Formats: sequence, C-alpha cells, structure tokens
Amino acid sequence: MKSEYIKNWETQFKKGVLPLFVLSLIVTKEMYGYELILELKSQYDLDVTESTMYPLLIRMMKEGLLEHKWVEQQSGIPRKYYSIKEEGRSVLEEMRVMFQNINLKVN
Repeated sequence: MKSEYIKNWETQFKKGVLPLFVLSLIVTKEMYGYELILELKSQYDLDVTESTMYPLLIRMMKEGLLEHKWVEQQSGIPRKYYSIKEEGRSVLEEMRVMFQNINLKVN
C-alpha cells in the first residue's frame, strides 16, 4: 500500500508534467478538451478531470502556447479544437529536454 507521502508526491508530479503531456498530444493533431482527457488516460494513464483540463488549456492559450477554433458538428454543439502555436512548439522542445535531463539524473 502506498504511503500518504508517496500518494501526494505522485499527484504533484502528475500535475507538473501535465502541460508537457498536453503539448505532446496536441503537437500531433488538433484536439478538443474531452478528447485530450481521453488521450491522457489512454497514453499516459493519467486521470484528468474537466475542472483541471479546461483551466490548464485557458492558461496555455493566455501564455501564447495554444490557439483554438470552433468546429461545427453534424449533430450537437460546436467543439473547440486546440492547436499548438510556434511558441508552444518551442516550449515543448525545452520541456522535453528538461524532462530527459531529469530522467537521466534520477536513473
């Protein structure tokens, strides 16, 4: 059984790498918010709630990393699709280098 300390550390670690994972997904294709949540679960085994995802996406847009566009759907309401901007690509590369360096040091 995990100690409380490890559970808390794991939660904080996942929050810290969440922007890296979001950028890593969006760089491959435009995605809407709920699609990102599903992909984070599928590819990284991260359970992210909408109340975590949407504020993060808004912050990343304000920082100039992402942009969005509304796409009409055949049925239902339009979806907001997010794509990465050039600044986001640059930040993603820096994050990847940092993550690799940390991983090398820990291992």
